[in-house]
Amino acid sequence: MENVEAEICSRTQPEMSEMEENKESQEPENQDLLQDLSEQGKTAELVEMFEELPTMDVAEFMEEKPLEEVVQYLNKLDLEDQGRISSDFSLDLQLKLFHFLERRTFARIFGQMFSDIRADLYQELTKEEQIELLPYLDKKVREDVIILSAYPPETAGGIMTTDFATIFADMTAYEALAKIRKDAPSKDMIYYIYVVDHSMVMKGLVTLKDLVMHDPKDKVEEMLNEFFVYAEVNEDRESVAQKIEKYDLVAIPVLNSLNQLVGIVSHEEAIDIIQKENTEDLEKIMGIMPSSDDEEYLTTSSFNHFKKRVVWLVSLAAIGIISGMIINAYQGVLEQFIILAMYMPMMAATGGNTGAQAATVVIRALSLGQISDEEWIRIVLKETKISFMLSVCVAALTYFKIAYLSFHSMLPPGFTMEYIAIIISLAIAVQVISSAVIGAGLPLIVRRMGGDPAVVASPAITTIVDITGLLIYFTIASSTLGIA
Repeated sequence: MENVEAEICSRTQPEMSEMEENKESQEPENQDLLQDLSEQGKTAELVEMFEELPTMDVAEFMEEKPLEEVVQYLNKLDLEDQGRISSDFSLDLQLKLFHFLERRTFARIFGQMFSDIRADLYQELTKEEQIELLPYLDKKVREDVIILSAYPPETAGGIMTTDFATIFADMTAYEALAKIRKDAPSKDMIYYIYVVDHSMVMKGLVTLKDLVMHDPKDKVEEMLNEFFVYAEVNEDRESVAQKIEKYDLVAIPVLNSLNQLVGIVSHEEAIDIIQKENTEDLEKIMGIMPSSDDEEYLTTSSFNHFKKRVVWLVSLAAIGIISGMIINAYQGVLEQFIILAMYMPMMAATGGNTGAQAATVVIRALSLGQISDEEWIRIVLKETKISFMLSVCVAALTYFKIAYLSFHSMLPPGFTMEYIAIIISLAIAVQVISSAVIGAGLPLIVRRMGGDPAVVASPAITTIVDITGLLIYFTIASSTLGIA
């Protein structure tokens, strides 16, 4: 069923990829060209280039200009181009335009922006600003932005756009093309044409190629693909992005509980979502509190960076005091066998690295849907097997290092370096296995409890593994060396 739409996509996606690669290679040249025309004061030629170059290149060029200059450039473009370019502006620049322009003037540009972009912008306005803007919007735009803004931003409804074309199954190919021209979807959203009934219940889809290649008198129902992948309006946005990625879709239709078509999510939006989710997971893994803004590193204030890091850092530092308490409790062991202190850093580093590795692979597998928390027994057993093999390698290396490269003068009388090497190697081997089990198990426990497994990664697991590692280290050492 799902393979049908994936096959449809394969006929268009490679062409798009080639186009995107060509655009990327031209981007530096485009920026240089625009900058040269700007410095030479050739405004007419510059505006002409605005209409021909990729929108993102134009938007990036304007982002570097003073606001007054941006407004001057926009005023020289037709309304459709103003909306198209403004859609690719950063949210910060869009808000600046809103506050700089008269409400009526901004409303005209706002009405030409992509529906999902203007909904996001509308949600950033205060209630008073929203009330000020609404009276200047066309009825269709006003209804559209209110509906889209009502959905939570983390759902398919919160990221979808209403920029799509619909036709009816009983239409001919000629009638369908005429309706598409009337609906006038943007060129980026015209790969799929969605077939609905008069209540907007989705019946299937066709491609633009289907309509063009068939006889104008052929009925749409003759070329209809009834099996398609779709997203539910309240579905999590990350799940939607994964569907687009999995089936290599250009866009995915979004349906409500009545199977009515309410919007679509494009592959460009899916790329943005995956990037944001990866950034959020990476921040959590490194013990950084994620933030809702998309500010870049240099544009984010030092204080904001501080706020994102301080909570985890201070919390884990407080928990780390337990490590000091354990060392203090085994002070007698360390006084008699000072060599044990030399290998404590190795013990901690090995355990932390092992736990972080296990947590990373498990969290990644969970994120990609390759495993579920119900399979925790299989996952823990698998990590145990892997860690056992790793422990043999690490223990062998540790034994060789201690037995043949350490100073015998550090031992009290009656003990050999080979015996100490066996004890420390055994402790590190047990630490590797326990760290892998902790690293794999904690994310699964958090996931099982309904939390985000990424929050217990790296710093948290390293701290926990350090504590358990010291207990393992000194327990084995004291019991085998006969020290109470």
